[in-house]
Amino acid sequence: MTRMVQCIKLGREAEGLDRPPYPGDLGKRIYLHVSKEAWQQWLRQQTMLINEYRLTPIEPQARKFLEQQMEQFFFGPVPPRRGLCATAVMTRPDYRTIPGQNGYRRIQP
Repeated sequence: MTRMVQCIKLGREAEGLDRPPYPGDLGKRIYLHVSKEAWQQWLRQQTMLINEYRLTPIEPQARKFLEQQMEQFFFGPVPPRRGLCATAVMTRPDYRTIPGQNGYRRIQP
């Protein structure tokens, strides 16, 4: 029998995930409140973020950025953590950050 959840992203009851998709408290929250369909939406969004920002997921800063984006995607805006902001995380010496239509984007000089 499939597990059903009241999906926070879709706003309706849907099939739940089989296991927590992410470690820690965030993974538990996602497991309890996010459906398989919404998780697939996040995976597409994550792929777009990785490509747009040219992230390397093995870098700790990139993982932290993706975690913040995931929390925001499912649960709304996340208050900034002390000493860290998305533009600071994403700034590299070979790129500059400029305001774009949907927030900030990086361009090559």
